Amino acid sequence: MTLDELVVPDTAASAAALEVASAHFSPALLNHSVRVYVWAAARGTSENIRFDPELIYVASMFHDLGMMPEFDSHALSFEEAGGNLARVFAAGAGWPVERRERLSELISRHVLGDQVEVSTDPEGHLLARSAVVEIMGKHADDFPPDFRAEVLHRYPRLSFIEEFLACSHDQAQRKPDSSPGGWIRADLDTRMAANPLDDPSLQPPTGNDRR
Repeated sequence: MTLDELVVPDTAASAAALEVASAHFSPALLNHSVRVYVWAAARGTSENIRFDPELIYVASMFHDLGMMPEFDSHALSFEEAGGNLARVFAAGAGWPVERRERLSELISRHVLGDQVEVSTDPEGHLLARSAVVEIMGKHADDFPPDFRAEVLHRYPRLSFIEEFLACSHDQAQRKPDSSPGGWIRADLDTRMAANPLDDPSLQPPTGNDRR
């Protein structure tokens, strides 16, 4: 499998979601959002899991937007805030109510990791497992080394660890009962530092970083 063989949805909603993400994320967090889609689509394709590419793509672009200052909630955990934001976006995109709710559900459940069953929620399963790959490197070995290297060269991690940890610590301090609060108590810093995706041998040469 190569990146060019993956289905990337060519729809107005997907293009608009990427535009929104590009406007509010740093290069590192934007690359993270794109990689979340790539890992999810690659797994779904290789394991013959039927999934909706547009739904996962838009969810990938919005899944961390609730951490950004513009969309942060003083009361809700970031995944709930992001789900609410995505629901509004989907309404503006003309999606029917059921599809809007499905998108919001995917984002609010993406923090559940392996708890999301493929048999009952294929898109949710792929998105949640993809997020786990990104944060802790769990299941990263399920992808061939050449494919991992290709993904990381095209969408390098840059300062993703530092930025994601800063967001998570901020959320945890202000909302200790939120998902990031639990992550910090479970030593997220150490777990992210051990992510095999940050092996220097997989990173692009200095000066060749690109989005």
